[in-house]
Amino acid sequence: MSLFNKAYAQATGGAFVLRIEDTDRARYVADSEQQIFDTLRWLGFDWDEGPDVGGPYAPYRQSERLDSYRPFVEQLLASGHAYHCWCSTERLAGLREQQQAAKASVTGYDRLCLGKTRDERAALPGFSDTPVVRMLIPDDAPLSFTDVIRGEVNAPRPDDQVILKADGFPTYHLAVVVDDHLMGITHVVRGEEWISSTPKHILLYRFLGLTPPAFAHMPLLRNTDKSKISKRKNPAARLVWFREQGYLPEALRNFLQLLAYPPVGESEVATFDEFVAAFDWAKVSAVGPIFDLTKLNWLNGEYIRALTPDALADRIVEHLEFTGEWATANPADVELLRRATPLIQERLTVLSEALPKLAFLFTGDVDLVVADDARAQLGDDAGPVLDASIAALAIVEPFSADQIQAALRAALVDGLGIKPRFAFGPVRVGVTGSRVSPPLFESMELLGRESTLSRLRDLRSTL
Repeated sequence: MSLFNKAYAQATGGAFVLRIEDTDRARYVADSEQQIFDTLRWLGFDWDEGPDVGGPYAPYRQSERLDSYRPFVEQLLASGHAYHCWCSTERLAGLREQQQAAKASVTGYDRLCLGKTRDERAALPGFSDTPVVRMLIPDDAPLSFTDVIRGEVNAPRPDDQVILKADGFPTYHLAVVVDDHLMGITHVVRGEEWISSTPKHILLYRFLGLTPPAFAHMPLLRNTDKSKISKRKNPAARLVWFREQGYLPEALRNFLQLLAYPPVGESEVATFDEFVAAFDWAKVSAVGPIFDLTKLNWLNGEYIRALTPDALADRIVEHLEFTGEWATANPADVELLRRATPLIQERLTVLSEALPKLAFLFTGDVDLVVADDARAQLGDDAGPVLDASIAALAIVEPFSADQIQAALRAALVDGLGIKPRFAFGPVRVGVTGSRVSPPLFESMELLGRESTLSRLRDLRSTL
């Protein structure tokens, strides 16, 4: 939603507003606000107005705007469009159970409190001292509205929704109506799960004599089995998960564009600015898109390969610092990573793969562990191959990739008569501890002669 909000605001010269809707105190999480800030900024979705940047309609946290809502509640009560409800939570829970057991065709609040004074209601069971305020849904409540994306949309009839809770906080329904009006919001872009609530909001605008904004309800993302993505079951439903995994923000933006919008050019790879320049609500799909990580992985690889090696190295370091793998980047390690990045750039899908692919470079010689599968693939000729390699490499000068390759070919292919595709296997295992690694000769150059020979000798001693 933020992507399409931001795109439309940028395309039309409008303002992208970040408002923290924190009136549900039971679900409030203290660090969630900072996570929103960090994630949106990481994606490049800077806001024009918001809690931390201010703006003409501050404050931008609903919990700090409680005085703004009360006059509108009083107006609704005075006009008869709202009423006090003293029903206890126990009574409401029992009412729901009765309706479910009876499979009632009409469910929701039964209006027991409507038209009653406090004393009249107190004489009945299930009374609570502190009332809530409910909006009164009229019989002729409009149940259809025009959606920017979907056209004419029909929604189910709502019940008498609570608009002010017993704790004095407004519910989402009243708060967004009041704030959107006071802040001059022209377009609200949100998920399709809010379609059923839109008639309530439109009614509130009508009751208060206000003009509603335009509504655009984006389709919900689906798993590959077409089921709705759940934050509890699918970690990819959390935006921060993508940063933790090492996706590039520009690749993720591109991917999110494609979920509900056709490619803006001949290629699926397109910048956000290109997306903004071509933006048209008529092209937004209303069909729930499949969240295909395979597609995202491909896109991320494309963006990784488009970076310069130095820029990619910077991204890898930034990722390692974010995840805490490198709490404080050592300058020597950063320089080694920078030299090694070209060796893995073509093989990377996400940034989190970089350090595992290069782990042997950042491991002490005595700490290198040879993987079981790598040791198992060593043949009977591994000993002679290592002996010949150690002798050849000891006199290579300079110790560069080209010279290393030439020396090993002469010693193993020409000298021992081993086919090239088999000749260097034991050397790779000895140097990296693995069957698969970045380009071998370049890796040995980065390790240097001393470490290379030490590792080969250590492996040889175990055979």
